[in-house]
Amino acid sequence: MLPNINMDKNNFLENIKYFVLDMDGTIYLDDYWIDGAKDFLHKIEQSGRKYVFLTNNSSKSSQNYIEKLHHMGLDIDSKQIITSGQATIYYLQQHYPGKKVFLLGNESLHKEFIKNGIILDEKNPDIVVTAFDTSLDYKKMCKVCDFVRTGLPYISTHPDHNCPTKTGFIPDSGAIQAFIHASSFRYPDRIIGKPNIDIIKYLLIHLHTTSSYVAIVGDRLYTDIAAGVDNGLCSILVLSGETKLEDVAESKIKPNLIFDSVKEIIPLL
Repeated sequence: MLPNINMDKNNFLENIKYFVLDMDGTIYLDDYWIDGAKDFLHKIEQSGRKYVFLTNNSSKSSQNYIEKLHHMGLDIDSKQIITSGQATIYYLQQHYPGKKVFLLGNESLHKEFIKNGIILDEKNPDIVVTAFDTSLDYKKMCKVCDFVRTGLPYISTHPDHNCPTKTGFIPDSGAIQAFIHASSFRYPDRIIGKPNIDIIKYLLIHLHTTSSYVAIVGDRLYTDIAAGVDNGLCSILVLSGETKLEDVAESKIKPNLIFDSVKEIIPLL
């Protein structure tokens, strides 16, 4: 039996003060706004609530996202963007202070790690961190597998297998983990991004709030919705990205609310 959509019969939204929004597949696809997304953001602010973007996509830094949204006609400040890359930096600062990191990631993520005091080392690292690296080549693939194979602590920014685009999907961090496992026979010791607790801990510290006042909105059951279900946040699934309604009926992960897109949430705010 398929669940009801585009309604809030149990008033889940009544006490929500913060909307935590996925980006790819929820607010936009590539450089295109999902219909009604900008109106949704305006309505959140108009209702006295706040929103932040929470993305697993670590191929870009927070500044990249600020610039991207600016070019798309939305101006936000740095406090409104939280990435799995930032949450990974925080985790390293808390658990591996001063340790040297081999980072498999784009140049923008390298710069963000360095800016936040993380020591990067491609020859003698203490830890391996993998991200969504769109500059990946065979040399990098060999090097990361070599380091993982030695038994160094191995952390990944997020678990997503694919990243949605306007024309379909491209391999994401989870696909990178899969090839590393095929060669080194190891999966990450720790994965920071949604649905895991580390990124939610970082989020709640960032917002200075508790889970009961937060709704997480996203298009993926196994990341966005699972993050809400597992960590006490109101979970809102939108059907504008990866997940289809039929997937919900077959999944053990059940959102609190389901909408065709964020546009359909507007009348309930």
